[in-house]
Amino acid sequence: MDNQLVQAPSWLNRSIVVLAIAVLIAGISILGVYWHKISDPYIQEVLALKGNVERGYKIFQINCAGCHDIRANNSVGPCLINVSKRRSKIGTIEQVISGRTPPMPKFQPTTQEMSDLLEFLQHL
Repeated sequence: MDNQLVQAPSWLNRSIVVLAIAVLIAGISILGVYWHKISDPYIQEVLALKGNVERGYKIFQINCAGCHDIRANNSVGPCLINVSKRRSKIGTIEQVISGRTPPMPKFQPTTQEMSDLLEFLQHL
């Protein structure tokens, strides 16, 4: 029995190289987006502050409860119970300030208000 290696077809080798390059580019892009988000001064300041649950609850009542319900159950907006398990703090901040998902309006809280709101949402 010969100990010869079976060589893969050249198209397979090229496909593997192209796939590896695509995965590398996608990874770099994702890392770049994450780095951009985490380097945002507003987000950095929010994450550096200590939030207050009671103040966060008041902010929620005034700005969010109309759509998300006072108990944070489904209403017009999605249920926010356990939202901190489904969405990162950065993702939550971006959602709140961007209003990216209609019909959610943009909300521009101060950094302390956003920190308080995040603290309240962490306890749902």
